[in-house]
Amino acid sequence: MAAPPRIGLALGSGLARGFAHLGVVRALKRHGIEPTVVAGTSMGALVGGAYLADKLDALEEWAYTLTKFKVLSYLDFRVKSSGLIGGDRLVKLMLDNFGDVKVEDLPHPFVAITADLVTGHEVWLRKGRLVDVMRASFSLPGIFPPVFMNNRWLIDGALVNPVPVSACTANGARMTIAVNVSGDIIGKVKRPGDTIPTVAGFDLLNFEGPQQVEEAKKQGLIQRVFRRDPGSPSIFGVMVSALNIVQDRLARSRLAGDPPDVLIVPRIGHIGLMEFDRAEELMDEGEAAVERAMPDIKAAYAILCTEYREDDRPTGYTP
Repeated sequence: MAAPPRIGLALGSGLARGFAHLGVVRALKRHGIEPTVVAGTSMGALVGGAYLADKLDALEEWAYTLTKFKVLSYLDFRVKSSGLIGGDRLVKLMLDNFGDVKVEDLPHPFVAITADLVTGHEVWLRKGRLVDVMRASFSLPGIFPPVFMNNRWLIDGALVNPVPVSACTANGARMTIAVNVSGDIIGKVKRPGDTIPTVAGFDLLNFEGPQQVEEAKKQGLIQRVFRRDPGSPSIFGVMVSALNIVQDRLARSRLAGDPPDVLIVPRIGHIGLMEFDRAEELMDEGEAAVERAMPDIKAAYAILCTEYREDDRPTGYTP
């Protein structure tokens, strides 16, 4: 039996909006499409790694439990650090689920995209402990501290390659499906009555309860970083909005120069980048985006993946 062609899946960055990737993967599998080359940036690296490590169900179950308070419980605020959030609690959670699984032990090629803080070079991580590789890919500058790996300080790959189509192509993908969760320009609107564009999606200062938030308030960290005067954005809002602008403009350029065979763009621009508590809505729209793109996926499959016998096609495939 001839080996089926390699189908690449490039999962883009987007913080909370990256939960839409879960719905995308779920819908693709339902249609019998199993990507065998996966590249991810930031949140896309987390979902891509979970997919290949067979941990998608655990990630989905965890996502469904998230509330604003629970999101805050994972954030260990730091005053004297290279990032506002240490990330130790998140790393512990990841280790509890992924253990010491290595990238090279995954069943299919996986690439996590990061950037070298010193040189600005795009760095592809294809070896090492999966948790460390994923952690490096979502090291959002100013929010999470950079990760030191392979004699480099690494930061979020969204700064160099937000939707890593090139990594799939370089690893032998015959057909590449890309998911840009930050491409819904129409949905990026201000909230009614507010002059500030949607960024985090909620105001941390309005919350009470989580101990670490109260401690941060005493230290003055949250007031300095998240508080804003009426009609003007906070420091945090400026930082995240700036990254969003960079990755949006860079993604357009990279996708124009190295287009995927199929581009999926979930309609989630109205959801804040930190609204992790809206995971179910994000996943549902990820599924819906795949359904809208299925005619294009089938057409691309019929053209690019016809070198092997018809009975080798994915289960449930109908051209």
